Amino acid sequence: MATIELRQVEKRFGDLQAVKPMDLTIHDGEFVVLLGPSGCGKTTTLRMISGLETVTGGTILLDGRNVTWLHPSERDIAFVFQFFALYPHMTVRQNIAFPLQAQGESHEAIEKRVDEVVELLEIGHLLDMRPGKLSGGDQQRVALARALVRRPAAFLMDEPLGALDADFRETMRAEIKRLHIVQNATTVYVTHDQVEAMAMADRIVVMSEAEIQQVGTPAEVYHKPANLFVARFIGSPGMNLVRGHYADGVVHMPGADNHYSVPPDWRRVLDETFGGEGEVIVGFRPEAAIVSDEGTLAGQVYASDLHGAYTMLHVNMNEHDIIHIRSDRLVLHPIGTPVRFDINPEMVRFFDPRTEKAISREVGQ
Repeated sequence: MATIELRQVEKRFGDLQAVKPMDLTIHDGEFVVLLGPSGCGKTTTLRMISGLETVTGGTILLDGRNVTWLHPSERDIAFVFQFFALYPHMTVRQNIAFPLQAQGESHEAIEKRVDEVVELLEIGHLLDMRPGKLSGGDQQRVALARALVRRPAAFLMDEPLGALDADFRETMRAEIKRLHIVQNATTVYVTHDQVEAMAMADRIVVMSEAEIQQVGTPAEVYHKPANLFVARFIGSPGMNLVRGHYADGVVHMPGADNHYSVPPDWRRVLDETFGGEGEVIVGFRPEAAIVSDEGTLAGQVYASDLHGAYTMLHVNMNEHDIIHIRSDRLVLHPIGTPVRFDINPEMVRFFDPRTEKAISREVGQ
């Protein structure tokens, strides 16, 4: 497998900057997901790595080799598309074998390698069928087999599950992750679906407005978002973000005497950041809110959704903020019911509204 390095790689289409200068290293055997909304530059980045899109500036290295201006066929990279791009007039076996035939491999080598990937993906019963007769999930397996058969240095996948229904997506997520572990293949995977990213990635590259917002493990981007965009984008629903005024160790928020006593290890950090007082945004995930009759924060239930294992409460704190609380599924909270809650001090985060960046607990150290 291979290490992929992007050094100040960028892409412009006329006056439009599709990808701002980007530095990123994808390590040998790593599964990295490029995640972000439509138009953020993630697919363009993937296409530049593959060679399907030329760079406007910067350098792309594959295991230390400069491949920036090499043709896609010279990069030893396999690309799996959202739409399966199988040859409809060929059988499954012929589709899988085609890349090796194009490379001039011997008949014996082709048969051996095809049999290996067919066994790995458990699609032997499909070999004599044509793509038009296959389900979406089986077509995607065949597309994966065609990529795997070459034993490339790296795999690039552009929303490969986007055309599948929910059940198939879940099955194929597990299948792709299993293949990654078995093959130890360097993989770059593009999606706008954060569930896919959280379930599959070793690291997630969160993108927005043509640039990287944060790079980290799924746990890091979920629990320690670098800025307000990541906090809102990651999670379903995203992180609760409530603006307030910080002074003397307490954040005063709009609403019925809503105030939050800052944990001691954060107080020094906020004092340093704001010079004693200032506007701050308090961030916490739905599971970090603890419903309690003695809670110092309050609101009214605006709506509630039963999710089977838990109930998601939507609570109107004031005229500006509706927050989300993950509550016990057995406790009923009718619409309009007053509810009080606290925030788990281990899970609270703070953001500077001026910069929209997370405030680090290491400030001043």
